[in-house]
Amino acid sequence: MLTKLRSLFGSKPDVPGPSVPAGKRYYLLGDIHGRLDLYEALIDAIEQDDAQSPPAQSEVILLGDLVDRGPDSAGVIARTRQWQSQRSVRVLAGNHEDMFLQSFEKPDILRHFLKHGGRETIMSYGLTKKQFNAMTLEEMFAFIPQLIPQSERDYIDSFEEMIVAGDYVFVHAGIDPAMPLDRQKRSDLLWIRDRFLDHKGPLQKVVVHGHTIFDEVLDCGNRIGIDTGAFRSGVLTALVLEGDTKRMLQTRMDGDEIGVLGIAA
Repeated sequence: MLTKLRSLFGSKPDVPGPSVPAGKRYYLLGDIHGRLDLYEALIDAIEQDDAQSPPAQSEVILLGDLVDRGPDSAGVIARTRQWQSQRSVRVLAGNHEDMFLQSFEKPDILRHFLKHGGRETIMSYGLTKKQFNAMTLEEMFAFIPQLIPQSERDYIDSFEEMIVAGDYVFVHAGIDPAMPLDRQKRSDLLWIRDRFLDHKGPLQKVVVHGHTIFDEVLDCGNRIGIDTGAFRSGVLTALVLEGDTKRMLQTRMDGDEIGVLGIAA
């Protein structure tokens, strides 16, 4: 059931704000972090919303950090691939995908990855807690290429870095405010924080991003942060952009049940 809430974006201004191309509808999902349960519920909500909305060319964009911390990263990746076979779903690379892929290169990087949610990711591919705890770092480094096939890693490595849509740009972490969009570094797009978050002036386009957790969606005018910390808060957010309007869909864990909320523009 889709419950409607008050707007978090304020009243619609008299002057049109930033917009996406006419005839398009974008569903932008924040950091999933292995929460397949919230993700499945949000997929259902998006499909229901899209079916009930006026006809448009709709596109889903995941803002990265599909993996780590939550219990089922492998399931999130598999469900994303399945969803892509049914509709247009594009995926941006996050810093946790970056760590995941680099952990196959050196044991020291694997050690860092395991401390930041990688343990849950590796176990989601079928390794038991007992098996995990029995391995040394070197044994784990030798084993994970057998556990997680190259085809899976190639798929994750194919994730995009940036998507532009009208007056908006979609990235995982943010952008370097001092650089034009065509000169951004991958490291900033996936990892930047303070230099981007502290910037108060206008940017080349309005940036929709994840990476930094907020209690609620944060619309600063020049950027919109939609990472609501699904892995620990139980709240996964999708921002819906159409024309010059903004609204949201959220799935929220309430006890043992997941509720779906619609937040109007």
